[in-house]
Amino acid sequence: MSPAPDTIRVVDGLGQATYTYYPILIVGAGESAIALASRLREEGFDQFRLFERQSGIGGTWWINRYPGVACDVLHPEGPEIYKYLSDICEKYQFVDKIQVNTDVSELRWLEDEQIWEATLTHMVPGTGDISSRERNQRIAENGMESVYLRQEVVRARIVCSCAGGLVEPNVWPSSIPGRDTFEGPVFHSARWDYNVDLNNKDVIVIGTGCSAAQFVPRLTEEPYNAKSVTQIMRSPPWVVPRPEEPFGPENYRKYSPMVFSTVPGLAALFRFICFARGESDWFRLFDDNSWNQKSRKKLESQMIARMKRMVPEKYHEILTPNYSIGCKRRIFDKAWFQSLNNPKIELTTKPITNVAPNSITIGPGRHYPDPHDKKSKVPTNEETIPADVIILGNGFEVTTWLHPLKIRGKNGEYMQEVWDARGGPQAYLGLAMDGFPNLFIIFGPNTATGHSSVVLASENMVEYSIKVIKKILRGDITTAEIKKESEVAWTKTVQERLKRTVFNSGCHNWYQTDGWNATGYPYSQIDFTFRCMFPKWSDWDLQYTRKGLIRKRAGQALNVLLLVLALVGAYFLRRESPSDSLSLQSLTHFVQKGLKQSLYGISGMVNRAITMLPEPWVPPAFHTSDDRVRGGSSQSSLSALPQNCALFHGHLDIDTLGGAGFASQFQSAASSQGEEGDGVWDLSAYAGVEIDVGAIDGKIYTLVLKDEEPQDRRNDGRDRAGVSWEAEFCVTESDEGDTVDEAKGKKIWVSWSALKATYRGKEKKDAGKLKTDQVKRVGFMMRRSISYFGRYEHIDRNVYSYFGTQQGDFRLELRSLSAREKPSANGQVLSV
Repeated sequence: MSPAPDTIRVVDGLGQATYTYYPILIVGAGESAIALASRLREEGFDQFRLFERQSGIGGTWWINRYPGVACDVLHPEGPEIYKYLSDICEKYQFVDKIQVNTDVSELRWLEDEQIWEATLTHMVPGTGDISSRERNQRIAENGMESVYLRQEVVRARIVCSCAGGLVEPNVWPSSIPGRDTFEGPVFHSARWDYNVDLNNKDVIVIGTGCSAAQFVPRLTEEPYNAKSVTQIMRSPPWVVPRPEEPFGPENYRKYSPMVFSTVPGLAALFRFICFARGESDWFRLFDDNSWNQKSRKKLESQMIARMKRMVPEKYHEILTPNYSIGCKRRIFDKAWFQSLNNPKIELTTKPITNVAPNSITIGPGRHYPDPHDKKSKVPTNEETIPADVIILGNGFEVTTWLHPLKIRGKNGEYMQEVWDARGGPQAYLGLAMDGFPNLFIIFGPNTATGHSSVVLASENMVEYSIKVIKKILRGDITTAEIKKESEVAWTKTVQERLKRTVFNSGCHNWYQTDGWNATGYPYSQIDFTFRCMFPKWSDWDLQYTRKGLIRKRAGQALNVLLLVLALVGAYFLRRESPSDSLSLQSLTHFVQKGLKQSLYGISGMVNRAITMLPEPWVPPAFHTSDDRVRGGSSQSSLSALPQNCALFHGHLDIDTLGGAGFASQFQSAASSQGEEGDGVWDLSAYAGVEIDVGAIDGKIYTLVLKDEEPQDRRNDGRDRAGVSWEAEFCVTESDEGDTVDEAKGKKIWVSWSALKATYRGKEKKDAGKLKTDQVKRVGFMMRRSISYFGRYEHIDRNVYSYFGTQQGDFRLELRSLSAREKPSANGQVLSV
């Protein structure tokens, strides 16, 4: 894609309504935004800007800096991932296009101008790293200027929202009283406060999600050295082993960068293995049919046995889930289960019933198992536990999509209002909403998985978006908007399909709210990859420009050509090898012939395109190195030949593009042609006839076809209809020029593909009348390094064909036939 002329610029710089225009505005600077910016740079486009609310790049990997943070599907830890993302920005040279501490607070579509208007809020550095509730609290206490510096209104042709999902943390649970009385520090794991000293402190951790499973084992170790850690759990997660690094963690960390960068394809292979391993979980676990249920039961038994081997017996009951594996996000564990053997770490399902200045009260009661279960041995008594620090590991606000960004579409409705009216957050393939043109949501609703990496999903959405964005940037379309019926149908399909997955098997998870699952994707990532690789353009409302329409129709014509070539190839494959199996020889012959036919087809397209050129048009003469084409000393045009007849010897080859198959069909049709109906005629059926070559500026030419002994030049044992002819060009009128002796002996080579004409007659008097719009030329094609340039010209019912030789430019006229001139069955009469 060549760079578009669209550039970042200031509009009306001296006026009161001045604003900055961006061809592409990207919201966020996390992994998805970096992937999108990288792809734009690869496509040769750099006129974009990334606006990030936080004070650094990386999104989730910038804001989540708790001890032990890592990718729980693959192996890298948080700092390594952050460095990788930073290196990508430097590699593709768009660090200068990232503007941090800038919040895109509102987007508004201007229908008259077909453009987005964005409100940017420039923030006090660092305030974008705290939650929206904390910012609001700070504003209430210290005023607006303590958070916001100023606002700016800009405009953009395309907007891509790459706002992440694991950024806005959940707040203090409303069910826990006494928060204001606590004297120690309280913070969320996603806003880890490294200024808090945990040494010899009693730490309370609320939550047992993926983040808590990573940082809890670290708290009692160096450099944190907590005195005790009490972890509050509402219900047990399914815990599966995290994939082990090949050759051990230390060796992997030490040698893998060198090995992956040295051995070609090894890194891609390793990634594919990781992908395939995760993808296999989808097919065996996440559907809700009987086979999946059996697979889950088997895996559940294995994981329960593993848990009982690894943790103290007192935790066995509370760590045995009562729901199917996969219903909630699984924990890929490397250290949590082992840490529960540490006497400094205590796990409980008792609820926090009160918070005091330096302690908490848990119980009476329990979250899990059911407190009314009389068979359970899990204690429910009340106890007070000392507390110096409280850390929230209770997840993120993943159901409030795009929060706190407000987006107003072309109908004046905000996206959240549209979602509320339709049942919940939704988007076509998670990336587009009707009523919001030129807006792409990367990692939007219903794109998360419970088995694979979100990076793969976001990369797929980036690739899909790029396919549409390219059409806009190169001027093919002005706006791209998903159709309402497509978005509604997709959402209906997704929600209905999700009800038949493990996500809907009875657990309480963060995937769904009030029965609406706005998070999970109901199919495999293989399915999602293919949907993003091959967009269904009929689902889109694309406003094409004139240039775009021409390009679109050319593409459609090419698709038709490829289909025709495929059908022709299939025909030859079947003809060349009628048996069920193909030999290597026959397959090689088929490939060679297919390539030949493809070249013929391309030549035909060129000829067809030539017919669209305006008059006058003079075809260029060809040049060849073929040893059969030997011109004399004179290179004059035919019009310069003497008035006497000049003889030009050459060959007219019928066996081209279709060979015996086409020619035999034409002959058969010619023999069975009646007075009325359809038929096909072929020159190969007629020997020893004359073809009048029409007048050119008063000069008349006649092409005489003399029958020679048919030859099968390929001699491959198959019947061929190819016939070699001797061609005589007799010039009856000409200007003065070369002598007869000079003209004699000049040779031409014409490769004549099976020329056919269709005759239709509804009435007897019309029988045999040539309909020029149905004359079809399979084509004068390339043969043995001979280039041919030709076209048809329609004049009344006559058809003309130009062709160029070393001797000049010829025009062959095919005149319409009358009924009495119709060839006989034996093919001895032909008037053309």
